[in-house]
Amino acid sequence: MPINFDAALGLHADALKVRSQRAELLATNLANADTPNFKAQDIDFQAALNNAVSKEPSGQVTKTHKNHMAMNTNSNGLITPVQYRIAMQDSLDGNTVDEQVEQAQFMQNSIQYQASLEFLGGKFKGITKALRGD
Repeated sequence: MPINFDAALGLHADALKVRSQRAELLATNLANADTPNFKAQDIDFQAALNNAVSKEPSGQVTKTHKNHMAMNTNSNGLITPVQYRIAMQDSLDGNTVDEQVEQAQFMQNSIQYQASLEFLGGKFKGITKALRGD
């Protein structure tokens, strides 16, 4: 009987992908904290995870003509709903990055990423025990 890893691992593998993408965006925000007119971005984690689990893009947008442009997708072909963060305080240079908010979001995302890794580690230990017959 073959092992279906998608069913065995649940949504934690997809959660890791989304958390990784979110970490990249938050790191980009922090790196551009002093860039004029840079707009802070973030991912709606719940919507992105729902897209990753369902394996289909949100909105069901299809091309109806050969000259239509394709939607931006990540490497897995899934649409990641990237949104702009609303600034709590306006800046003179148009930058919407609040370093303290970004650092807090980055740390929260890191902790949740680590938790997903722990869950996956437990799943792999369980699968290994089942294969060994322990």
